[in-house]
Amino acid sequence: MIGELSLPEIENLLHNELIARIGCHTGGHTYVVPVTYAYDGKAILGYSPEGLKLTMMRENPKVCVEVDHIDDPATWRSVIAHGTFEELSGAAAEEAVRKIRARFDSQRVSGTAAPSHGLDPHARSLGRIRFSAYRIILETKTGRFERSDRVETSKPPA
Repeated sequence: MIGELSLPEIENLLHNELIARIGCHTGGHTYVVPVTYAYDGKAILGYSPEGLKLTMMRENPKVCVEVDHIDDPATWRSVIAHGTFEELSGAAAEEAVRKIRARFDSQRVSGTAAPSHGLDPHARSLGRIRFSAYRIILETKTGRFERSDRVETSKPPA
């Protein structure tokens, strides 16, 4: 059975997952990339070293975000949202980094699973790495799910 997620189910998925995919498009090219994120109820917060994703979002700030949870091929939930990229600086950037760090601390992920790039808000000023914190303000959100309605039956031994 395929169906639509309710708004509370959409919000729950956005708050609870760790990985989103951002779709950017500019100059006739589309780029989809997975990112670690935090969700503040209005926007996806991200933090990234300089690269193609940031270059494309700066050129065309209209992006698509996809977040999903997959139990198995017939049991999943997915949210697709459209929004606008905004680069953050100063206190807003530090707050975004704090929220992302808290998000990973709350998940107790291993050191190798947590994002290793740019989680030091002072790294930019110290010249060790060039990064940007950003948010994608979500303007539309839709959600779908699939679940198997098939009832498993076991045959008695012969």
